[in-house]
Amino acid sequence: MSIFIKNGFLVSSSGTMPADVHIEDDRISNVGRDIGYDEADRVIDAAGMFLLPGGIDPHVHMHLPSPAGFSSDDFLSGSRAALYGGTTTLIDFVTPEKGEPMPHALEKQMREAEHSLTDYSFHVSPVEWRESIPGEIRECIRMGATSFKVYMAYKQTVGLGDEDLLRVMKAVGKAGGTVTVHCEEGDEIEKLRERFFLDGHTLPLYHLLSRPSHLEASAVKKAIELAAKAECPLYIVHVSAAESLEHIREARSRGQTVYAETCPQYLLLDNSKYTGPFEQTSPYVISPPLRTEADSDALWHALADGTIRTVGTDHCPFTAEQKRAGLEDFRKIPGGSGGVEHRLALLYTYGILTGRLNFNHLVNLCSSEPARIFGIYPRKGDISAGSDADIVIWNPEQAGIISAESHHMNCDINIYEGMAVRGSPEYVIKGGEVVIEKGVMTGQERRGNYLLRTIS
Repeated sequence: MSIFIKNGFLVSSSGTMPADVHIEDDRISNVGRDIGYDEADRVIDAAGMFLLPGGIDPHVHMHLPSPAGFSSDDFLSGSRAALYGGTTTLIDFVTPEKGEPMPHALEKQMREAEHSLTDYSFHVSPVEWRESIPGEIRECIRMGATSFKVYMAYKQTVGLGDEDLLRVMKAVGKAGGTVTVHCEEGDEIEKLRERFFLDGHTLPLYHLLSRPSHLEASAVKKAIELAAKAECPLYIVHVSAAESLEHIREARSRGQTVYAETCPQYLLLDNSKYTGPFEQTSPYVISPPLRTEADSDALWHALADGTIRTVGTDHCPFTAEQKRAGLEDFRKIPGGSGGVEHRLALLYTYGILTGRLNFNHLVNLCSSEPARIFGIYPRKGDISAGSDADIVIWNPEQAGIISAESHHMNCDINIYEGMAVRGSPEYVIKGGEVVIEKGVMTGQERRGNYLLRTIS
C-alpha cells in the first residue's frame, strides 16, 4: 500500500515548508517538493493543510485500578480517542504489586495493551527497594522500557521515601535509563488531608487545599538534588506550579539533565473550578490540583522558553458515578481526568492562535521532544525518509466545541466541557494506513505495536 500526500505544509520542530510525502507500506519513503508519486495507491491533496508527525503522549493511564474501579478508558477505547485527536503513540505505566518483579509486571502490561490502536510503551515503577531492583531495572531496559516512574506522594501504596528514591535513581542512572518523578511531598500532604477530614471538611475544595503548590516545588527541588547526587537523568511529570519552574531552570543552568512536562489542564484551567457543589467540582480532582492563573501564565512562558520540554495529558478518566465514591470524603474521590483526545486542538487554539506558541513549538512539545527523550526518535516524532508513517494532516479551519456528548473517550464528564477549539485532524495516518478521515474512523481497527525504546 502506498500513499502520496501532495501540496501540504510540513511542520517539524525546526521549521515549516511546502512538501509532498510518499509513504510505502508502514514507512515514509520520500519527502520533498514535486517528488512525483501520482501513481500511488492513494493520493491525498493536503492543500491549505499542515502535515504534522503523529502525536506522542508521554503520560497516560489506561485501565488504571483504583478503589472506585478501573479508570474508564481501557487501551482500546483510550487509544481510539487518542487517534481522533492526532496522537498515534502512547506511553503508559507499569505499577507492580509489592514483591512482584518489575519485568514480570511489564510483561503483563504488554499483554493488556495488545488491544491498543496506537503504538505504545511504558514507564515502569519501582514501588519499593529490594536488592534485586538494579537487576530488574537492567532487564526492563533490555525489554525496551528505559524510563522508570517514581512517586514522592502516595507513600502508603506506591510512593518511595528519600533513601529508597536515591537508591533507585543510582540504579537507573548506572543502567543508562531515565527516572520520571511525581513531585509532591507525600508525608506533609497526608497530614493535611487527615486534618481537614477530621475537622469535618469533605468537599473537593479540600483536595486543592491539602496539596499546596509549595509542597510540589519543595519536592521538585529535592528530586533535582537527589538526581544530581545519583548522576541520573530526571524527567518531572505534570509540573503545575510557577515556583517549581525556578528550581528546574536553576538545575538546567548548571548543566544538569532535567526535563519537565506539563499538561493542558494546568495551562487552561484554574483553581476556581473547586468552588461549588460536589457534582460540579469533583471532575477536577486531579493531582497535582489546578493552580492559579498566575501559575498558568508562568507555565505558558516556560513552554515558550524551553524550560518545559513536553506536554502530556495525564489521561486517567473516571465517570461521574466513580467520582461519587468520595461524596462524603474528598480523599476517596478517584484522582484523574480525560484529555488524550484534546491535546493538539487545545494547544493549537489557545497556544498558536493566541501567539503564545508557534507551530514548531507545538510539534516539538507533543511529538519530537518526547520521541527524543524516550528513545524513539527519529522513528517517531519526525516526517522524514525512514520514519514510521504516522502523520496528522491538520485542518486549521475546522471549528468545534468540546463536549462529553461528542468526544470519543469512554467517560460521561469532560473537564474542558464547552470550550471552543479551532483546528482538527482532517486525516490521521498510522503505520501507513488512513485511520481517521474527516472525523470518522475508517476500515478495520488495526492494532498498534509495542515499541522497543533505546537509551536516549
